[in-house]
Amino acid sequence: MLFEVLAETFERLEGTSSRITLTSILASLFKKADPDDIDKVIYFIQGSLWPSWYGEPEIGISEKLLIKSISLATGFSENEVENLYKKLGDLGRVAENLKIRKTQSTALTRFISSSEKKLTVSDVHSTLVKIARMTGEGSRDLKIRTFVGLLQQASPKEAKYIVRFVEGRLRLGVGDATIIEALAVALGGGESSKPVIEKAYNIRADLGEIGRILIREGIEKIKIITPSIGIPVRPMLAERLSDPREILDKVGGKGIAEFKYDGERAQIHKKDDNVIIFSRRLENISHQYPDVIEMSRKYIKAREAIVEGEIVALDPDTGEYRPFQELMHRKRKHDISKIIEEYPVAVRLFDILYVDGVSLVDRPLIERREYLIKYIEQRPEFSIAEYKEISDPDELEKFFLKSLEEGNEGLVIKSLSGIYQAGARGWLWIKYKRDYKSEMIDTVDLVLVGGFYGRGKRGGKIGTALLAAYDPEKDVFRTICKVGSGFSDSDLIELNKRIEQTKISHRHPRVVSEIEPDVWTVPKYVMEVIGAELTLSPLHTCCLDSVRKGVGISIRFPRFIRWRDDKNPEDATTEKELLEMYFKQLKKIETEQTEKTI
Repeated sequence: MLFEVLAETFERLEGTSSRITLTSILASLFKKADPDDIDKVIYFIQGSLWPSWYGEPEIGISEKLLIKSISLATGFSENEVENLYKKLGDLGRVAENLKIRKTQSTALTRFISSSEKKLTVSDVHSTLVKIARMTGEGSRDLKIRTFVGLLQQASPKEAKYIVRFVEGRLRLGVGDATIIEALAVALGGGESSKPVIEKAYNIRADLGEIGRILIREGIEKIKIITPSIGIPVRPMLAERLSDPREILDKVGGKGIAEFKYDGERAQIHKKDDNVIIFSRRLENISHQYPDVIEMSRKYIKAREAIVEGEIVALDPDTGEYRPFQELMHRKRKHDISKIIEEYPVAVRLFDILYVDGVSLVDRPLIERREYLIKYIEQRPEFSIAEYKEISDPDELEKFFLKSLEEGNEGLVIKSLSGIYQAGARGWLWIKYKRDYKSEMIDTVDLVLVGGFYGRGKRGGKIGTALLAAYDPEKDVFRTICKVGSGFSDSDLIELNKRIEQTKISHRHPRVVSEIEPDVWTVPKYVMEVIGAELTLSPLHTCCLDSVRKGVGISIRFPRFIRWRDDKNPEDATTEKELLEMYFKQLKKIETEQTEKTI
């Protein structure tokens, strides 16, 4: 496929915010794609050269080097490039503009340009991969030379999108759900195949591979996809409740209650002595946990396996659990052996998804638990999460208090007959977490979609964040509150840094908002928030018309707790969850008022 087709598609995508139109444009593109190119096409649309979990380096061309590259590729000075950048605010448009001006400068140039071999998607992808993998002495200059060559060969429009891609500023307004829908329409036989493709993607979190299998082998092959070692499975998610009796009713009267540890969720893939660890966000975090890799080699008694659990920080002196924040020290790239001694960890496993060629995702939990017990050699530092089969609400409450006493967050109660619903949130798993002593029974995870400039001490800087909840049915983010408290000085610096990285000049197509912030952002970062209570709001779009016509739900006195870099925006608290929390809060208030009256 010619890259100019992809560039033209990007231009059309940028020009619409209609989900139906976006899907139609993508479906048309996928129908034209070559079987050898479709995975690369999908990765480009996702804004990457490969899946996020791939573990490969980034392209590594800074803004300064982009300016230099555009200068060398077009023959205009760096000052001219910088001045035009200040005027246009978009290096992609700068590259396009200067390429046009260069092309128009002589008839000879036009002739040469028209007679050159056109770029293909494969050409651009392989060149950028080559650049990303360049390391060592002299790699900077080699990256620039290679990139300049690519820009020289590109048409003005192609140059615009190549530069935007490298800079990480493709603003297409397309999420994975839209790509899946387009694949269904183009290659799956129609929209009815969307659930099949979505399930396959949840089991193998590589849309490029899913597209490649679909175009080559068809929807029947997609229907029988199983987990694959080295490709993460999208994690199953839990609903939340705070009443033991209601929790047990939801799971059929009896379930497995597990300690909910305050750690880092990890999916461990083992094949012989090769071990890969993926985070909740499906990032390859193996380099942070060489000790966990060694434990997995020793204590997973299978040639191939995919297991899931929590990595929990330990106090090296007492062996007691430490809070999740202690694991942040593991992100350092140097002196890892010293960090392992200072911040040791334990692994607490709670599921097994695949073992020695057998997929377990569609097996009931009670059967998966038998496999987990069979294939895990338990040690103090590597064991199955503490659990108990419970059918009595009082017993569940006692086990909950025991978990809290040991420094955990609470419990997860699971249906004995439940399958592993990869990438889905449902009542087969239910979180029972501690009460944070406020009207809101729990913290919520919300997506940063905009910011407001502060006053006084915060003057000239973003001091308040506009946050949104996720609506999975529409694949959009709906605003719920503005947060300006709970930030330390360093938190505010980090907030401004993240907003600068993701700011755009208009509301993102996946954001639904009646509020106009000073700065819009791409929905990328998630933060944990607590508030006094959930209340009705005429300004916010979360749960709009669900309680009362014309009003949504907001959080009163919200306060920042921490960034949730372990979560994707699609993992944020959903609109449905917030509506359920609101009605539970309302019921609690009504009960208290009735008791006072009595």
